Amino acid sequence: MLDIKFICENPEIVKENIKKKFKDSKLPLVDEVIEVYKRKCDANNKANELRANRNKVSKQIGVLMGQGKRDEAEEMKRLVNEQAEQLKELEALESELETKVREIQMKIPNIVDESVPVGKDDSENVEVEQFGEQTVCDFEIPYHTDIMDLFDGIDKESAGRVAGEGFYYLMGDIARMHSAVTTYARDFMISKGFTYCIPPFMIRSNVVTGVMSFEEMDAMMYKIEGEDLYLIGTSEHSMIGKFIDTITPEEKLPLTLTSYSPCFRKEKGAHGIEERGIYRIHQFEKQEMIVICKPEESKEWFDKMWSYSVELFRSLDVPVRTLECCTGDLADLKVKSYDVEAWSPKQKKYFEVCSCSNLGDAQARRLGIKVKGEDGKKYLAHTLNNTVVAPPRMLIALLENNLVFDGEYYSIKIPKALQPYMGGTTEIKANKKYVAK
Repeated sequence: MLDIKFICENPEIVKENIKKKFKDSKLPLVDEVIEVYKRKCDANNKANELRANRNKVSKQIGVLMGQGKRDEAEEMKRLVNEQAEQLKELEALESELETKVREIQMKIPNIVDESVPVGKDDSENVEVEQFGEQTVCDFEIPYHTDIMDLFDGIDKESAGRVAGEGFYYLMGDIARMHSAVTTYARDFMISKGFTYCIPPFMIRSNVVTGVMSFEEMDAMMYKIEGEDLYLIGTSEHSMIGKFIDTITPEEKLPLTLTSYSPCFRKEKGAHGIEERGIYRIHQFEKQEMIVICKPEESKEWFDKMWSYSVELFRSLDVPVRTLECCTGDLADLKVKSYDVEAWSPKQKKYFEVCSCSNLGDAQARRLGIKVKGEDGKKYLAHTLNNTVVAPPRMLIALLENNLVFDGEYYSIKIPKALQPYMGGTTEIKANKKYVAK
């Protein structure tokens, strides 16, 4: 959310930024919020005048009463009462306009970093770098849920009866791999100096609107009926919310946290092949990282965070690349974002497994996350977040890139880094032969 004074003083910059994001429908919001803010300021000024006059007249009433001029004093009291009604109306109008200003502010996109490439949508995102050679197999790679089924590792049919589409049971060695990945990811981030945290899995509406846009909220969040609570779509929301209305001494920055949680998402829309299997599901688990830092340090932390994801995936023998999101693919609160994508030998393309974002002071402004400098002055922090691993997609990448076939049975090599979390197991073998469908 942009500072209203910045919008008023730089309307053309704000409008140009909206055009860069190809959201021209939001251009009228700039003039609208400036006009509403002006009305709010006018109401505030008039209210202040009435308050000042009320104080002045109240003193005069005391003087008149002391002089025995009761009739004049009563006339002054009548005037004060009239102005009290006017003041009440002005205060109500001021509150109404302040709410309206904030509502419009929250719809205006954040200013993107000047380094972000201009593009309409994700088809115009720009590859930054590839890490590791793309895995090429000389045997057929089954679809990932078929791989899991060979190990008796997944049951979508039963989950469908229990909860409907978009859910699954993980079983046996596949479930163990899932847990091993999240535990390894936790320890990996702790080794980077991050503090481990398990957050609340539900958050209030003021936190939801503080961490994301209205469009994202509608597309993602599940509302708890009859309560002011939402199931989290990612632990980032709960973790950033931890610092709502707080003032952190500058010397305690940066705050670096890594959190585990289940995640719940509506996942609206069709996604082709990714609609199948466990690419897009309503419930999954994830290890997240967040950083709260000084504004001048956020670019450095952004580079560190996405590099951690690359390092983690490469330690599990998964080839990855980083992709810079163009202006049209950035959510409204984001200043800059990289996707880390893993190589899929099955699809012979990369697919998203991590999303690293710098949100500048947008979330901090919405949630009141402030820093107290050495000089005693307060300023807004910068917030960043990045996926460490989301095991459903991590599992897909791990299975496909570590798959072995002996001509009869498939098996999965366990990467060296993951072996201690699998009880020293170096390989798991399928329980049955694969039959092509």
